[in-house]
Amino acid sequence: MRFRRLFLFLGILLQAAHSYAQDTPTTTPPDAPLPAEVRPADNATLDARPPKDPNDKPSFIPAPVLFYEPETGAAAGVTFLPTWRHGRDTTVRKSNGRFGGWYSQKKQLNLQLSHTIFTRQERYLISGDIQFYDYPIYFYGIGNSTDIDNESEISYKLLILQQRGLKSFRRYWFAGLTYRLTDARSIKADKPLDNEGDGTNQLLLLDERQRQNTLISGLGPAIVHDSRDNILSTYHGNYLDLQALFNAKGLGSDYTFTRYTLDARHYQPLGSNRTIWASQLYGQFHNGTVPFRELANLGGISLLRGIYEGRFRDRQLVSAQTEIRHHLFWRINVAGFVGAGQVASHLDDFGSKFNVAGGAGVRFQFNRRDRINIRFDYGVGSGGSSGLYFGVNEAF
Repeated sequence: MRFRRLFLFLGILLQAAHSYAQDTPTTTPPDAPLPAEVRPADNATLDARPPKDPNDKPSFIPAPVLFYEPETGAAAGVTFLPTWRHGRDTTVRKSNGRFGGWYSQKKQLNLQLSHTIFTRQERYLISGDIQFYDYPIYFYGIGNSTDIDNESEISYKLLILQQRGLKSFRRYWFAGLTYRLTDARSIKADKPLDNEGDGTNQLLLLDERQRQNTLISGLGPAIVHDSRDNILSTYHGNYLDLQALFNAKGLGSDYTFTRYTLDARHYQPLGSNRTIWASQLYGQFHNGTVPFRELANLGGISLLRGIYEGRFRDRQLVSAQTEIRHHLFWRINVAGFVGAGQVASHLDDFGSKFNVAGGAGVRFQFNRRDRINIRFDYGVGSGGSSGLYFGVNEAF
């Protein structure tokens, strides 16, 4: 019954967002996609295509990675950020990728390869990433009110593979499938909660199976509305992502559960493109037996900066965050952000206790043409945590 109501809610939201995207006027900067009626027709000949813009060249920019985060301590590495456009039609949004990695003073290793690709005339949207983690983290248990005194150090090696293929069925709307695999190995409860051997690591309070090697494999449908003018740094537009992921033994998964995800975002200029207001509503809902590593969790570099990643985790999650981004001068931008969210075991368990976070940051736009930013944010949040965050592009 709970998930029947959830399906009804998502259906109503999807219809409302569809109508909103069609009816809401926006301020269009020069590089925004043109309406579909002025794009080349699907059967346009090669001679009818626009001439090649000599300034519209692919870029392949390496960037050093130097940062400090509460989850990692000091870390260093390098990342490469290619951007390119398929075809000559400049109304087709640019594709982008990222590959690189870093190593931290806490002996944490992170490697990543990701991509977001718009094919010619945006007929297809293909995205995905491969990530590998090998590092210790803090685990506080499960729930919306975990105690800071229950801080427990755990470690594991984790491989994440996710790939999505979507086909356009009308302007800015895509539908298709997502596949996701996670492989967690060498899961260890490294130290007791008081680091002196007197307490119990919170991971040891879970059933023994959750400390064994775990493979999760899931496949499911997704529908996306994406009218953002620029994927990397948006001035205006909307984004709506609705997804269901069915993890099943028939796909090789050790656990059987379903994950439903809602990600809705809105961007608009406040007077001009110098000041942008961005907001996000995010929810994740599970049905079935979910291992601790796959639970929905608050905190981290993208969702409620200022709360330690995974500080609060459970089967269900709702959250919202909003941010003001302002261009100061030259390549320097600033931002202020605030957010709130909570986790719960069941949908009926959501209450009035929200965990909150907020802060401010500075951005350096090292690629003006494609609006690629390096950002440094400082946030404080519920649960007795705070931190300095480094990222490429905006948090959402």
